[in-house]
Amino acid sequence: MAFKTESSDEAMAEINVTPLVDVMLVLLVVFIVTAPLLTQAVHVNLPKTEQAAPAPEKHLLTVSIDAQGGITVNEQATALEALGQRFSDQLKGDPETTVQFHADTAVPYGKVAQVMALAQHAGITKLAFITQEQ
Repeated sequence: MAFKTESSDEAMAEINVTPLVDVMLVLLVVFIVTAPLLTQAVHVNLPKTEQAAPAPEKHLLTVSIDAQGGITVNEQATALEALGQRFSDQLKGDPETTVQFHADTAVPYGKVAQVMALAQHAGITKLAFITQEQ
């Protein structure tokens, strides 16, 4: 057996990478844990719209809500209670139906949300909101 008898007073020319790897693994775990939390806390300011491309005319159902809360579907007055059945009937006749909302600015958001929920429960997945140009 041969043993090294020299003194170890000279500088070591190698880098010990074990602490570096440990720190990098800890940082990786921290980023993996915090990344999903950051996506849920994003604040979104919705932009004002410019003129957009119009919806196709074939599969269109227009729902208007006036300032008093009255609902019309394709220019026919409809009660909120009958709206769900109207959506279901339209979807049975045309599975590609797109609901286009025209809501007055004075309408409370809750009323619009009720109409949207009725459309969703009927199975309609394509919704469009009509806005005015700036």
